Amino acid sequence: MTVAEPSTPGAGDEPAPGVVSKSPETGDGPIPIQAAAQSGHDHAMQTTLRESLPDAASLAAEAAVPGTPGHHDELHGALTNTAEPPAAVAPLWGRFFDTVGTAGWHDFATRQARVQRRVREDGATYNVYADGGNGAHSWPLKLLPFLIDEPEWAHIERGVRQRARLLNTVLADIYGEQKLLQEGLLPPSLIYGHPQYLRPMHGVKPVGGTWLHVLAVDLARAPDGHWWVVGYRTQAPSGLGYLLENRLVVAQQFSDAFRELRVQRVAGAFQALMDGLLRASPARERSRVALLTPGPRNETYFEHVFLARYLGLSLVEGSDLTVRDQRLYLKTMHGLERVHVLLRRVDDEWLDPLELRSDSALGVPGLLQAMRAGEVVVANAPGAGVLESPGLRGFWPAVARRLLGENLVLPATTSWWCGEETVWRANRAKLADYVVAPTFPGHASARGFEPVLAGSLAPEALKALEARIDADPAAYTLLARVRPSEMPVWDEGQLAPRTAVVRVYAVADGSGDWRVLPGGLTRVGSSSSGSSGTDAYLSMQRGSASADTWVLTSGNVDAISLLPRPLAPSDLVGWHRAITSRAAENLFWLGRYTERAENTVRLARLTLEGLTSAAPATLGVLHRLCIRHGLIGLGVPAPVQTDSATSLHAARLFERTLVRSLADLQGSTSVAYNLRSLKQCAEALRERLSPEHWTLIDQVGEQFSREMLGVLANAETSEPLSDVLAVLGRVTTQLSAITGAQTDRMTRDDGWRLLSVGRMVERLDMLAHALGLGFEAGLPELDDGFALLLGLFDSTITYRAQFQARREVPPLLHLLVLDPDNPRSLAWVARTMRERLRKLARHDPTWVDSVIRPLPVPEHWSLEVLSARDEKGGYAALMVALDECSRAAQTLSHELSRRLFSHVGPAERTVWQ
Repeated sequence: MTVAEPSTPGAGDEPAPGVVSKSPETGDGPIPIQAAAQSGHDHAMQTTLRESLPDAASLAAEAAVPGTPGHHDELHGALTNTAEPPAAVAPLWGRFFDTVGTAGWHDFATRQARVQRRVREDGATYNVYADGGNGAHSWPLKLLPFLIDEPEWAHIERGVRQRARLLNTVLADIYGEQKLLQEGLLPPSLIYGHPQYLRPMHGVKPVGGTWLHVLAVDLARAPDGHWWVVGYRTQAPSGLGYLLENRLVVAQQFSDAFRELRVQRVAGAFQALMDGLLRASPARERSRVALLTPGPRNETYFEHVFLARYLGLSLVEGSDLTVRDQRLYLKTMHGLERVHVLLRRVDDEWLDPLELRSDSALGVPGLLQAMRAGEVVVANAPGAGVLESPGLRGFWPAVARRLLGENLVLPATTSWWCGEETVWRANRAKLADYVVAPTFPGHASARGFEPVLAGSLAPEALKALEARIDADPAAYTLLARVRPSEMPVWDEGQLAPRTAVVRVYAVADGSGDWRVLPGGLTRVGSSSSGSSGTDAYLSMQRGSASADTWVLTSGNVDAISLLPRPLAPSDLVGWHRAITSRAAENLFWLGRYTERAENTVRLARLTLEGLTSAAPATLGVLHRLCIRHGLIGLGVPAPVQTDSATSLHAARLFERTLVRSLADLQGSTSVAYNLRSLKQCAEALRERLSPEHWTLIDQVGEQFSREMLGVLANAETSEPLSDVLAVLGRVTTQLSAITGAQTDRMTRDDGWRLLSVGRMVERLDMLAHALGLGFEAGLPELDDGFALLLGLFDSTITYRAQFQARREVPPLLHLLVLDPDNPRSLAWVARTMRERLRKLARHDPTWVDSVIRPLPVPEHWSLEVLSARDEKGGYAALMVALDECSRAAQTLSHELSRRLFSHVGPAERTVWQ
């Protein structure tokens, strides 16, 4: 799905027609215009009253909390000085608040709530590694944007483009002729000693000569009002997806301001990025572009999904790709498909286990060789991470004069690399004046070391830091302390000052130049900066928030959209959506876990409801089904209801064990485990699921576990059965909604067919086994046993509508086994599986014929034969048929895994190049 940035954000925030916003003085609710006219005030008096009320800019000035001395105040446009606090906001912010108006000002709390709700609805998250890899946090987006006027942006744009040209030229040199090293402009030990200097890339010339397709430059406004570069991201710059999310959410809250301030749109820069990638590709416009992600556990996985949707890319992991004959291919269900461009979000050293880190499971074996052959564009080129070292900052001015013949437009914060002995010796005594940062982020010597203001340390800690630097000086760099400016953040009725660092992006346009995206990802401090000294290194991992970034213009607003060009009929010949083998396996198991969760919830409900009244034979069947489906262990006795104390104890033990096991995440088939497994499959398929579908799956497991743990925590001597059944009832409703999303909200492509087959495999196996067990125990002869079989097949209402109160075997088997219109009958399930498998594997009819041949054909079975009793009083023909169904389902599952997921068998075919 491609999302186009709106040219005019939706309004939705203005008062309804015929309503005047509430009074800022009385706080009363909306006042109808007619009522106001009837109050006896004439038009002149109303005008005088309006003119006497403070405007929004004045209200903002009154609500502003004083900033931190020594920092530039964005709201007032000046250095913070507590002795003489500014009386008014800066003109740029005054224009913003004027367009918002007093009504909008008094609506800020509501708008902030809307922002948070929209972020939750979009599923915008980031993962915090400190939470063990399972810490999905809602994206922290602030209401107010960061504002940059046109002259200021022109300066930033010129400086960032210059940096992009410089860094791209530096990469070409250090992996090529190495003149900078030979001339001493860059220290060889700083380059060669960097763990992200990739020796296998020496001599490689990327297709098109572009090393950096995307560059992220972190900027901070110094106390004097000028912009400074505080860092780069060159190997796999993050944030573009979150930038889009920020824009789509915040612009909608200030639609009038967005339009009247003439905020530049960002779609044109994304279009330039795609144009640049396609121009560099060997296949040009017919290229397949993929986004390589480390997977759902990566901290910014949400934006990988978001970008893939927005740009129309295939979202892939390393296991989805393979290199054959120096070409990169995507492994799909139906063979290999060529990939020409790889926009990667995997860090340098993990990209190719053959030539880089051999223990990497994130990369693609042979990827670097495909690059050398000129058969694939990798953006950014591997090896770019070496430029992120803060130790290089002090060398850039001389390098720029040597390579570009220019002075740097944007200065960088001053740095001193301790690897030069004279530098460390000269600055050792002044260590407390500096911020100490690792020269090689992620290197073993600095692992876990974050930038720290040495002067904030206790004397003992400062001495320990000196000793640490003495032991390995090259691993540390001293940086001049940076005091970023503070922007206003809406905080419970006040405008609180928070430090802000703006990440600006430059993208290669394919013609040898770079385009700077008019905006950026602004990171905001979590509290007033005080004097930490490390505010230039804000990180979402350490609790920072984000804000949209508005670049204003006096000219025309860029009208470029990423809506694709119209397709001609010839373009649609043979059109299909590629499904990777990994996605295929996850779709298959998404279907299985959805069905499995429904089955276990239904079984648990029927079991708990029948404990007090069911016949011993019925309880025996429920006991055996609970064991098979993992709801209880083998050692738990059957809940046979008799008057003996032993039997009563066994029944209570069974009930307590069943209830407690429902929320057990360690039980491999418990309800909670199945719901968690369902979510894990969905996480790997975020780009294929609608936001509503994902939200349902994301919430159902967490809500079920929370509610069950609450019930168990409140139980004193025994679990309140009614509360447990209520929880199971709610999760049943949620699972029905998930099933509806899969049935009615997903395109009927091969991925959906595989999901459906997964559900049918699970359903056929479970229902055939349960029906066989029930007939073996004689349940059709018991009232509660007959009802149990209908309940397990979820066909109680249908049976009653067709056969009223009859309790007979032939109509039961007709509905549950042979009815072609009942989606729970074995005939319907088997027929559906055959039909969808034929479409799924239409490219290989021989294989699919061999796969569906063992599947039963219940519609050819005779009801008379199935209903007939044998000489022992049993249903031998029925039992054979049911056993055939169960075995066929299990065999089919193994064959699909072997053929479509593991690709074990005949050589894979190349279906498109």
